[in-house]
Amino acid sequence: MAAGLQRLTSGARQVTARLLDALLPPRCLACEAEVAEQGTLCATCFMALSPVTAPFCERCGVPFTHDGQAPARSADGGPICAGCDAGSPLFRTARAAFRYGPGAKRLILPFKYGDRTDLARPLARQMARAGAELLARAELIVPVPSHWRRLVARRYDQAAMLAQALGAIAGRPVVPDMLCRSRATPHLGDKRAMERAIAVSGAFTVSRRGRARLAGRQVLLVDDVMTSGSTVNACAVALLAGGAAAVDVLAVARVADPRLGVS
Repeated sequence: MAAGLQRLTSGARQVTARLLDALLPPRCLACEAEVAEQGTLCATCFMALSPVTAPFCERCGVPFTHDGQAPARSADGGPICAGCDAGSPLFRTARAAFRYGPGAKRLILPFKYGDRTDLARPLARQMARAGAELLARAELIVPVPSHWRRLVARRYDQAAMLAQALGAIAGRPVVPDMLCRSRATPHLGDKRAMERAIAVSGAFTVSRRGRARLAGRQVLLVDDVMTSGSTVNACAVALLAGGAAAVDVLAVARVADPRLGVS
């Protein structure tokens, strides 16, 4: 009886999906070209994406053009970038689905600034692929918080939406209010790594409600774009000070180090 009901429900969903596709043909998530299935990209937009694949820094995930660009090696022989070799970040590991280039921007910028909240789940699926190992050991998923003024202007928190989608995919608890941005920080786009680190130092704190859930937990910190790593590192400082056992980082996209010649 239950199996029959399940088949009936599944069939009804398929019929509904076909009717919707007939009335509203599936469109590419990035360019609105017709595609075969809802929630996918056309061939052109898919080919424009650059997944982060080896070789990349084993610690912060920054991509290399070739393995010889790594000036150091981890204990197990993995490549380590100059930045992580000079001063290890407080987070344990960082990964991203894509390099931050033209293809990734066509998805991230509308999601971040253009009310395209429907992109959260497709982007989270790609993050889950890239960060499967991090998700497997995560006990809590926590988004990088926005300052309240930015939330008022944007009306939604894109990192929190990604975190919620990842939690649903991986079956992990999400604590959207674990971290607070205690002060506004300037726009970091035109700043160097050291300037970024100074700008965000001490800008994040663990909320009173969140502290009780944090003790001894392995945390996966989620953001849309990771540039120098200063923001996620400042968040990791707050989480570790609040009692977290370890902090990993997962982003949609990773900005390449321009000194390495990676686009």
